[in-house]
Amino acid sequence: MSTGGSEPRPTRNQRREAAREKARVLREEQRKRDRRNKFLIQGGVVLAIVAVAALIGGLIFNSVRPEGPGPQNMASDGILLVGGEGGIEAVETPAIPAGGEPTATVPDESGTVANVVVYVDYLCPFCGQFETTNSATMRTMVEQGAATLEIHPIAILTNKSAGTQYSLRAANAAACVAEESPEAFFDFNALMFENQPEELTAGLTNDEIKDIAAQAGAASSVDSCIDDTRFKSWVQDATERALTQPIPNSELASVTGTPTVLVNGKQYVGSLEDPAEFQAFVLQATGESYSESEATPTPTPTPEAG
Repeated sequence: MSTGGSEPRPTRNQRREAAREKARVLREEQRKRDRRNKFLIQGGVVLAIVAVAALIGGLIFNSVRPEGPGPQNMASDGILLVGGEGGIEAVETPAIPAGGEPTATVPDESGTVANVVVYVDYLCPFCGQFETTNSATMRTMVEQGAATLEIHPIAILTNKSAGTQYSLRAANAAACVAEESPEAFFDFNALMFENQPEELTAGLTNDEIKDIAAQAGAASSVDSCIDDTRFKSWVQDATERALTQPIPNSELASVTGTPTVLVNGKQYVGSLEDPAEFQAFVLQATGESYSESEATPTPTPTPEAG
């Protein structure tokens, strides 16, 4: 019986060829998908690498800044405070240039003035004891012209403040005050120790440090300097110099701890809590300097023969 217009059934060979062709097409489509996925994966990896590199670069930029100049009025790595008509004044000096070295202060060698030099870390509890005990005495001596006071802020306890780098931030803030408002430095220094945080705590925030600067009478321009950690590189360099180089105008090979206190080049190692002991040391050191200056009289010119 005839089947009319129906197509003949494919042979076994035809079915086998059709299956092979379909498999070939599927394999080709799979290869195309694999190539497309590989391209997308590679592109994603490249983008991820670029993003990570940008993040690392940003972190490095923020943490390792290019070396810049030091603060003005701290050419010796410290600020020199003397008596003036308005009370305590800072001796103005140019900034240490980037990569430059400090210039040692020339002390008063008259034998009648105590040249007091202190190296402090604002997180150091012993510095806090010394400052609390002797700040008023030093203020009086400087105001009356009986002493000069040179303060060197350094940061040897940067890793002792729960990751906030308080010592470094505080020393930077002191440098900011020295540059922007040197007349407020003595009060700023005193207030920083009056509000001193405990070691191993996070320390004061930048906003709290800025409030202290304002209380001391510093200009508002100090704020951005504190937030930007403008003198971070200088603090690190000054600290390294203090710990590895001889201390000018003394026989000390370096600073080995804070506070390091010198009077006319002689190191004070007495009580940190007895103001009378420090005052006695100042008088003794000044008296010895006076005796030395008297022992070397100025030569009298020989009169010419008539």
